[in-house]
Amino acid sequence: MFTINKSLKIGLVFGLIAALAMIAGCGGEKAQEPKVVKLVYVNWAEGIAMTNLAKVILEDKMGYQVQTQVADVGPVYTSVAQGDNDAFLDGWLPVTHESYMEQYGDQVVDLGTNYDGARIGLVVPSYVTINSIAELNDNADKFDGKIIGIDAGAGIMKASDRAIETYGLDNMELVASSGPAMTAALKSGIDENKWVVVTGWKPHWKFARWDLKFLEDPEGVYGAVENIHTIARKDIMQDMPDVANFLKAFHMTDQTLGDLMGEIAENDKMEPAEVARTWMNEHPDVVNAWLPK
Repeated sequence: MFTINKSLKIGLVFGLIAALAMIAGCGGEKAQEPKVVKLVYVNWAEGIAMTNLAKVILEDKMGYQVQTQVADVGPVYTSVAQGDNDAFLDGWLPVTHESYMEQYGDQVVDLGTNYDGARIGLVVPSYVTINSIAELNDNADKFDGKIIGIDAGAGIMKASDRAIETYGLDNMELVASSGPAMTAALKSGIDENKWVVVTGWKPHWKFARWDLKFLEDPEGVYGAVENIHTIARKDIMQDMPDVANFLKAFHMTDQTLGDLMGEIAENDKMEPAEVARTWMNEHPDVVNAWLPK
């Protein structure tokens, strides 16, 4: 019979312990790999700005990997409700995105406001001499009969459809496009000193670049002033509490958000995340106030 002497036994034991330690060490390294946070946004100026700022803070200050995805607003809410994305920082409530919250409200969690005093409506250059939506129909020819909109599924487009019906704007057509196409049409009209009307919202960098005004809405179709909320998947507080607490604390003012949006618009050759990273590094007091203690 083959026998193992005492020294060999001890060597085998220590070898086994070392191998187990190595395996445990490898497992520890794997466990320390940063988790992935998935943020989804619509191609709107404030959403691009806030999402990219949240991305670089989560990466640089909190050690996460962040994936971002752009989609129309309907699929955005669907993806968060189904858990395919972790959070959406551009929920307009209580009016603009009311229908989405009615549909998905029990499948998501509202982490609170990140911007107060948001507004939607129809926007024209200040040199346009009408002041109310009710005056559009009689001046349709001056606007080429068009209201320049954004993506068809957006809440502001649904509100604009209601405005056309409520105000009897039979001579005006709501044209679906995108956020960038809307601002391009606005710029073109202003450059040529033409009358142009667009679906508009605040916060948006266009108010810093051009002299604009909201058309009065006496019927209240577009609702009162709103707030922008962070909407997250239902169980984010359980499995990503630090991320959830950061997103709950994340809040921008007219000044901070307007400044960031303006920087991104002016540096359009750079990736928004890089512009946001520069902004983050230049505003440490603002950013540090949002980080979990």
